[in-house]
Amino acid sequence: MSGPRLAVLDYGIGNLRSAQKALEHVGADAVLTDDPTVAERADAVVLPGVGAFGACMKALRTHGLEPVVHDAVASGRPFLGICVGMQMLFDSSDEDPDDAGLGVIPGRVAWIPPGVKRPHMQWNQVHPTRSDEPMFTGMSPTPWMYFVHSLHGVPLDPAHVAATCDYGGTLNAAFRRSNVFATQFHPEKSAADGLALLANFVRLVAGESA
Repeated sequence: MSGPRLAVLDYGIGNLRSAQKALEHVGADAVLTDDPTVAERADAVVLPGVGAFGACMKALRTHGLEPVVHDAVASGRPFLGICVGMQMLFDSSDEDPDDAGLGVIPGRVAWIPPGVKRPHMQWNQVHPTRSDEPMFTGMSPTPWMYFVHSLHGVPLDPAHVAATCDYGGTLNAAFRRSNVFATQFHPEKSAADGLALLANFVRLVAGESA
């Protein structure tokens, strides 16, 4: 592959390879790795995740990858969190309150309010909150993405919300803090719109690494 080098962090939970394959499809040289040296040398780092918050945090720490996340974020390189990988970037989660998160995005992950079916498992339109977000460049004003979740991120600073969706009310669906972008939805499972978002990430990385 001739595209930018992306390290997709492998901490042994879920089908993390699907994110790697989708990134390869849109032109990245994406490698699934638990090697801190590989992540350190990559142009960008991706943290996917499926399952329970606490189990994912324990697995990340067991694999020695928590410092890798913090180092990647501090380096200023583009960083992408997906689904539970996004949730892990927060301080804590109501799902497993005894397990601390990574604290990259100040705030907590809260249960979807009552009155709707949990999990939210369907296609839904995403509403970007700002016109200058590069991850949504060239896409429709309300792209369709695929969700599977029962909680959503609630940052202390509302300016960190990059997109919302409507599911029994407004839920936060994507986040931006400096070089970090994170999605509650699964872009790797979201057909054309999801691939377009990942392609935007790869182009952003290529620009950063050029």
